[in-house]
Amino acid sequence: MILTDFDYARPAGLDEAVALLTGTPGARVLAGGQSLLPDLRAGSDSARLLVDIRRLAGLRGTTRTADGRLLRVGALTTLADLASDPLVLAEAPELAAAARANGDPQVRNLGTAGGNLAAAGRPTDLPAAAIAAGAVVELAGPGGRSTLPAEEFAARGAPADAVVTALLVPAAGPAAAFEKSADRATRYPVCAAAVRITPDGPRIAVTGATPRPLRLRGVEDRLRGGPYDTEAVLAAFRAEPRELFVPGRGTSAEYLGHLAGVLTARALQRAERALA
Repeated sequence: MILTDFDYARPAGLDEAVALLTGTPGARVLAGGQSLLPDLRAGSDSARLLVDIRRLAGLRGTTRTADGRLLRVGALTTLADLASDPLVLAEAPELAAAARANGDPQVRNLGTAGGNLAAAGRPTDLPAAAIAAGAVVELAGPGGRSTLPAEEFAARGAPADAVVTALLVPAAGPAAAFEKSADRATRYPVCAAAVRITPDGPRIAVTGATPRPLRLRGVEDRLRGGPYDTEAVLAAFRAEPRELFVPGRGTSAEYLGHLAGVLTARALQRAERALA
C-alpha cells in the first residue's frame, strides 16, 4: 500500500512529459518503478505527480548510431533485455554484465536502464559500467535535448524537469568487464568494479564502496601500461586515500579498499583474456 497522495498522468509524447515535469514542482518520472514505488510505499519519498513514460515510443531497444561508433541504449530498455542483447554483449560487455547483476529476475524484467542510472541514493550497478565505458546520458528537457557524461550525471543526478532518453556508449569490443560483491539481502553492491581497456590505458569505475559511482583516475594512472596482476592492482588501490571508501554495515574503509582492488583485478584480467 502506498500511503502518500499523488496525481497520475500518462503523456502521449516526450514533449508532453517534459511539460508536465516542468509545470508541476514535485513531479516524478515513472518508468520501471523498481526504485520509486518501494520508496513511496515506505514513505521515504514523495511525489505530487507521477509522469508515466512507459508507453513512449522510441525509448526502448539498443541500436548502433549511423557512424557505428556508439551504441544507443533507449532509457526504457529493460535490464533483462540489456543483459542479453547481442550487440551490447559484443561491444559493451561491462554494461551487459552490470545489467545482469541487478536484483532478481523480476527487477530485471521491469527495471529500466534509465531508471537504474537515475536511482538517486541507491548504489545501482549500471552507473559504474557507464562511467568505465565513457558513456554519456541523453536528456530531454525544457531547453531541448542535451547530454551529460555518465560520471557527471552520477554526481549531479537527473534534473527534476528532464527525462532520461538514452545512454550513448562507445563501442569497444570485448575489452571490458564488470565484477560485483553483492549484499545478500538487497542485491545492491557492497562493492562493484567496471573496467574497460583502451589504447590509452584502463578506465576503472567503482560503486557501492564509494560515496557515489566514481572513476578512479589515480588507480588508472598507476596501472597504465600494466601489468594487471592482482598484486599490482592491489598496490595501486593501497595508494588511494582511505577516505575514498565509505565504511558500511560490518565493513571498514580498509576492507572496502581491498575488496575494490580484488574485484578490479578480476575484471581487468577478464577483459585482458577477452583480447587474447
